[in-house]
Amino acid sequence: MTFTKPHMLTAEGLQKLTEELEYLSTEGREKIADRLHSAFQDGQDDDFVENAELEAARNELSFMERRIQELIDILSNYQVIGESDGPHDSVRIGDWVTVQEDGYNEEERYHLVGPAEADPVDGRISYESPLGKTLLGAQIGEKVRVSAPNGLLEFKILSIG
Repeated sequence: MTFTKPHMLTAEGLQKLTEELEYLSTEGREKIADRLHSAFQDGQDDDFVENAELEAARNELSFMERRIQELIDILSNYQVIGESDGPHDSVRIGDWVTVQEDGYNEEERYHLVGPAEADPVDGRISYESPLGKTLLGAQIGEKVRVSAPNGLLEFKILSIG
């Protein structure tokens, strides 16, 4: 028997993934079934093999079923990341971290989450990402370095929480 480490999720992330699975398993599948039925009916007059809408609907169904299986896998083995229990000295999974990149005045704020709910555009970075790994355990005032495609970047930890 092999042991796989649990997916780290915030309570909010757990709720979002649970809701996404529920939606895809019900309404999502119904919409695809309707689309497939419609495309199949429309394709009766055309060459069945060349029905682009039918092919697109099949691809969407395949993508959705893979996502459903991914969500089932995540939700069958997860650990909820606890909310910060008061002030602490170093960065932990689940923390919000405010940093400032060396040479810039702008502050950046990141929520350190598990890979399943990472969304860099929304400021949610995985603790397994290069920046996430570097931030883990860092303390306020400390400077951390992370290797990025455009070179080595240095960030100063401004606040945690």
